[in-house]
Amino acid sequence: MNGPRITANPSTPPIRSRAVSLSRTTRVIACLATVTALTSLTACGGGGGDDAAGKPDGPVTLTFWGWAKGTKDVVDAFNASHTDIKVKFEEIPSGTAGGYAKISNAVKAGNAPDLVSIEYPSLPEFVSSGALQDIGDAFTEADRAKFLPQAVDLTTLGGKNWAVPFDAAPQAFFYRKDLFEKYKVTVPTTWDEFRTAAEQVRKADAKARIATFFPDDPTTFEAMAWQAGAQWFKAGEDSWKIDTADAATTRVTAYWQGLLDDGLVHKNASFSPEWTGSLKNGTTLGYLGASWGAGVLKGTLPEQSGKWAVAPVPSWDGKPASGMLGGSTFAVTKDSRNKAAAVEFAKWMTTTEEGVKARIASGTSSAFPAATALRPTAKKAFDASFYGGQDIYALFESAGASIGKNWAWGPTTGTTNTTIKDRFGAVTAGGPTLADAVKAGHDATVAELTKRGLKVEG
Repeated sequence: MNGPRITANPSTPPIRSRAVSLSRTTRVIACLATVTALTSLTACGGGGGDDAAGKPDGPVTLTFWGWAKGTKDVVDAFNASHTDIKVKFEEIPSGTAGGYAKISNAVKAGNAPDLVSIEYPSLPEFVSSGALQDIGDAFTEADRAKFLPQAVDLTTLGGKNWAVPFDAAPQAFFYRKDLFEKYKVTVPTTWDEFRTAAEQVRKADAKARIATFFPDDPTTFEAMAWQAGAQWFKAGEDSWKIDTADAATTRVTAYWQGLLDDGLVHKNASFSPEWTGSLKNGTTLGYLGASWGAGVLKGTLPEQSGKWAVAPVPSWDGKPASGMLGGSTFAVTKDSRNKAAAVEFAKWMTTTEEGVKARIASGTSSAFPAATALRPTAKKAFDASFYGGQDIYALFESAGASIGKNWAWGPTTGTTNTTIKDRFGAVTAGGPTLADAVKAGHDATVAELTKRGLKVEG
C-alpha cells in the first residue's frame, strides 16, 4: 500500500481481533463446509449492486472508506473532473487500527459504504464472511490484463473477482547511506551478508542496529517466508492444506531467531515512538519494508533528506526474489446498489494517469501501481530527492517482477496473525521462540477452519 498515517502500522497487516465477523447465517456456514477454497463460500456472498457493467446511466453518489495517504487528493481530483459520479470520502483508521472492525460492523448493520479499502491478506476473510460482492461483470478480462498477474491472482477467489487491485508491494531494504559509508558497511545482497553487516553495525556503535524485528507485525515475517518460497495456504478440491513447517519457513524462522538471540537487531513495535526515535537518532540504520515505505520514511524523517537509499531486499542466493508486504485493493460491499459506478471509480484510481498523479503528487505516497503501464507516471510524480534522486521505481519494478507466484492467503488471516502477533510479543532469550509462535498460529488456524466445518490437511 502507499503508507497510511504513521500512528498505525501502514504495512497493511490484518493483525486484529477477528474484525470480520465469521458467525454468519446457515447459508454461509453451509458454503464453508465444502472447501473449494473460496469457491463454494463465494457463491454465498452478497448479491447487491446494480447488476450492470460499465458506466451508470445517471448521476450517482458513492460513499468510500479508506485510509491510504493521498486518498483525499484522489477523491478531490475525481470529483473535479466527473459529473456523472460523485464520491463522498470518509477517512477511517487503517485496518490494523480499527478500520476493518468499522467496515465489518457497518456491513452487519446494513449501512456500509459502497467502496472500501481492503489489503490483500484480509480480502479472503471479508469474502468468506459474505461482506463483499463479486465484481466480475464490471471488472472485465481486459481490465484485469492491465495489472500485475500476482495482484490479480490475490483478488480472484473461487474463480470470481472480488476487488480491483491498487498497488503491488514488493519488499525493499531502506538504509542510511551516510552511516553505512561511515561504518564501512557494504549493502548486503544475501541474508548471510545481512548478518555480517549487522555484526559490523553493532561493532561500530554498540547502540546501533541494522534493522528492527517487528513483533506486532506478522506480515513482515510472512513476506520473508513468501520470499523464501513458502506456501502456507493451499486450497484443494475438498480441503485446505496448511503448511507452516516447510523448509522455507523453518529457514526464515531460525535465521531471525538467531539475529534476536545474538542481539543483532532491535525488537520494537512497528511505527512506534521507539522505532521512529531510533531512526531519528541514527541507532537504527535500516528498514526492511516494502515499496510504500519510501513515502513513509520521507514523511517521517524530512530532516534526513538525502541520507537514505533503497536496495533490493536480501535474498538467500543473491538473485532477485520478493514477497509482498501489504498492498491494497478496492472492494464493493455486499449491499451496495452502485457496483458499476464504484468499480468505475476504482478503475479510475488505479488505471489512469490522473488518478495516480493525484495520489503521488501529494508528496506522502510512493505507491507502486499494480497497473503496470502506470509505473512511469508514478515515478515521474514521486519526488525522489529524499533518496538523493535515486531511481527507486526502477528498483521496485525489478522487485515486483520477482514476487513469488505460489503464495495465497487463507480465509482465517485474522486468527492466524492475531495468534502469531501475541506469541511474537512474548519471544525472549531463553523463553518462547519464533518457532513456537508460528506453530501456535498454525494450530489456531487449523482449529478455526475445522470449527467452520472445513476439512484440513497439515
